[in-house]
Amino acid sequence: MAFTLKDSAGVLHLKKLSKAGITHVHLLPTFQFAAVDDEKENWKYVDSKILEKLPPDSAEQQEKITAIQDDDAYNWGYNPVLWGVPKGSYSSDPNGPCRIVEFRKMIQALTHIGLRVVLDVVYNHLHANGPFDKDSVLDKIVPGYYLRRNTDGFIENSTCVNNTASEHYMVERLIVDDLLSWAINYKVDGFRFDLMGHIMKRTMVKAKDALCSLTKERDGVDGSRIYIYGEGWDFGEVAKNGRGINASQFNICGTGIGSFNDRIRDAMLGGSPFGPPLQQGFVTGLLLEPNGHDHGTKDVEKAMLASAKDHIQVGLAANLRDFVLTDFEGKERKGSEVLCYGGTPVGYALCPTETVNYVSAHDNETLFDIISLKTPVGISAEDRCRMNHFATSIIALTQGIPFFHAGDEMLRSKSLDRDSYNSGDWFNRLDFTYNSNNWGVGLPPKQKNENSWPLIQPRLADPSFKPQRSHILAAVENFTDVLRIRYSSPLFRLRTANAIQERVRFHNTGPSSVPGFIVMSIEDGNEGIPGLSQLDPVFSYIVVVFNACPTEESFSSPTLRGRTLQLHPIQVSSTDETVKKSSYEASTGCFTVPARTTSVFVEPRKV
Repeated sequence: MAFTLKDSAGVLHLKKLSKAGITHVHLLPTFQFAAVDDEKENWKYVDSKILEKLPPDSAEQQEKITAIQDDDAYNWGYNPVLWGVPKGSYSSDPNGPCRIVEFRKMIQALTHIGLRVVLDVVYNHLHANGPFDKDSVLDKIVPGYYLRRNTDGFIENSTCVNNTASEHYMVERLIVDDLLSWAINYKVDGFRFDLMGHIMKRTMVKAKDALCSLTKERDGVDGSRIYIYGEGWDFGEVAKNGRGINASQFNICGTGIGSFNDRIRDAMLGGSPFGPPLQQGFVTGLLLEPNGHDHGTKDVEKAMLASAKDHIQVGLAANLRDFVLTDFEGKERKGSEVLCYGGTPVGYALCPTETVNYVSAHDNETLFDIISLKTPVGISAEDRCRMNHFATSIIALTQGIPFFHAGDEMLRSKSLDRDSYNSGDWFNRLDFTYNSNNWGVGLPPKQKNENSWPLIQPRLADPSFKPQRSHILAAVENFTDVLRIRYSSPLFRLRTANAIQERVRFHNTGPSSVPGFIVMSIEDGNEGIPGLSQLDPVFSYIVVVFNACPTEESFSSPTLRGRTLQLHPIQVSSTDETVKKSSYEASTGCFTVPARTTSVFVEPRKV
C-alpha cells in the first residue's frame, strides 16, 4: 500500500522519474515466497538507533543484522512457493483476500502516475521439494515431475535449488497460465524472468505469443504492450542446449524477447562481477586514472580501454549482431565479430527490444559502490558522483531498452555489500528524502564480503567518500535531464535494426582515436527529400559525445564539419554548470567536452 500514498517522498520521487521518461517499475518477487513469515508478529528487528551510533566501518552492524536475517521482514524473494499468489507479508493482512485487493491497488496507483509494472518471475526453481516440507507444493502434487533431475536421479540445483523442468509439457503449461493470470487478473504490464536461460526457448515463445494474443475487448488487456525480458545466461545442465534449445542470449534472438546485456556493463565498470574487484573499465578510470591494480603494461591497458570502447559502441547501437562499425584496429566489423570473454561475440540481438542495456541491477554492488571501489582512493566525492551520472547517461542514451537499478539516480549505496538479498533494510534502504545514500553504515555482511573487507574498511572509514545532500540532489537532477533528452527525440528510440544501421554512426574510431572518448551521431531525413525518412520534427541531426577522461578533451571530425549543431536546450538550462562548457566549432568540426561528461549537440530544423 506504500505505492498508494500519493504524497509520500517515495511516490513523489517516482512521479518525478515518470514525468522525465521512466516507463516501467520492475518489482522484485512479489509472489508467495519462503524465508519471510507472513505473520508480522513473528518478525524480529534490530534497533536502528543502536546501529546508527556505530562507526561507518564497524563489523557490529552486520553481526546484529545477520543474527536475525532469517527471522526479519526482509528477503529479495527468489524462493518460490506459489508462483501465482501475491506475497502475504507485503499485505496489511495475509489472511483472506486482502493481499489480492492490495496488490491490485498498488498496480492501479502506479498506473495513475504513468508507470507500468513489471513482475520479477522465478520459474527456474522452487524453494522446496519432497512430500514433507511445508513449502513444497508442486512436488507433492506429482512427485518427481516438475523438477529437473540428472542421470543419477538427483534434482539439479544449478540455479540455486530445485531446478524446474520447463521442457515437461505441464510445467510449460503452468508457466504460461500463470503469466496470463497476472496479466488478465492483475493488469501486470511486463515480466522479468530470473535465469531465463534455464527455461526452454519454446516455452518463452509460447508465453510471448499467449500474452500478445490478449485484447482489450476480450481480456481487458492489450497484450501487444506487454514486454518480457530476462537473464539469458547459459550455464549448468542446460548449457549448450543440454536439455533442449534454451532461452539463452544467443538462442533468444529473433523472438523480440529482451535479455540483459552484460557486455556493456562489464566494459563500463571493468572486468566482471566475478573478476578482480579493482579491475577498471571505461567509466572507472582504466588507463586514464590508475588505481594501482596491475592490468598489465601501458600498451595492454590501451588495448583494454579501446576494446571496452568498442563493446560500449556496439551496446549503444542496441547490441545488434549485424550493426557494422569501425573497431579500434580500424577494421570494419559487425557487432557479432567484435569479441569478448574468450571469443564470445559482443553483439547478439536482431532487433532493439532484444537488448536490455544496464550498468547495475540488484545483484552485485550498486553503481556508486563499484565506482567507489574501483576508482583511485585519492579522487574526490564530487568526481565519483560525476562518474555515477556519466555511467547512467551512457545507458540512458543507448538504442534498445535502458534499465536502471533503483537508486542509481540517487547515488545509492549498500555500504559495499555485493549480495544484499538477505541483508535487511539496514543495508538495502533507499532514502527518498535525499538526505543520505546509505554509504558507510558498517562493513557489509561477512558471509559474502569478508574477503573484500581489507579493501572496503578504509573506504568506509574515510569521510571524504560520503556524498553530501547537495551531491544527491544534483545526481537526481542530472538523471532526469538525461531522461528528458532521451524523450526529446525519437532518434534515441529507433524501432528497427535497419533504422539503427542507417542512422547511427561512430566517429572517433580506429587506431588514432582519442582514448576514453566516444562520438556518436544519429541522422534524420527530411520530408519530401529522397533517402532517410523524417522521424523527428524538431532535430535533423544529433551528436552525443561521451568523455570518460579526467580532463577536458577535444575531437575534430571532417564528417561533422559545417553543421549548425548547438548544445541541447535541456543541457543549456541545466543546473550542471560543467556541461554548459561543452562547445562545437562548425568551421573545424571540433567538439570540446569537459571531464567525465556526456554532451548532446542537436541540429534544429530550419523553420
